[in-house]
Amino acid sequence: MIKFYSNEHFPLEWVNELRKLGYDVLTSQEAGQANQSISDPDVLQFAHKNDRVVITLNRQDFIDLHKQGKNHSGIIIGKDFYQQEGSLKQKEGYLEQTAFLHNFLLNDKQSLKGRLIRIKKKNQKGLDSQLFAIQEY
Repeated sequence: MIKFYSNEHFPLEWVNELRKLGYDVLTSQEAGQANQSISDPDVLQFAHKNDRVVITLNRQDFIDLHKQGKNHSGIIIGKDFYQQEGSLKQKEGYLEQTAFLHNFLLNDKQSLKGRLIRIKKKNQKGLDSQLFAIQEY
């Protein structure tokens, strides 16, 4: 099973849902790395040293790091629902992304080492649930 390292501001709803699905998720708080202004390159290096895939909402910084070199254990970037902070829609968005990611990982037989997977929202009018797509860098 894939081991994740969640970046500092990654939603706990998502962490808890991943854990329910059987994933090993280490948060930055549990690793003693929270509230220390640790740089993104250091986050990526810590995760790699611990053979963990970084899971984050910090899109551009981790895309830039990935483009600089692919010596990492993997990066997954989720879609942030910050405009709906604290709402039921925000929580539903994170839970739906978790299910989408889980399904992707079950069907994707490649290692995540050196890969960056971004979950993007596909806007569809009139749908109650979110639709997502994968973009790989």
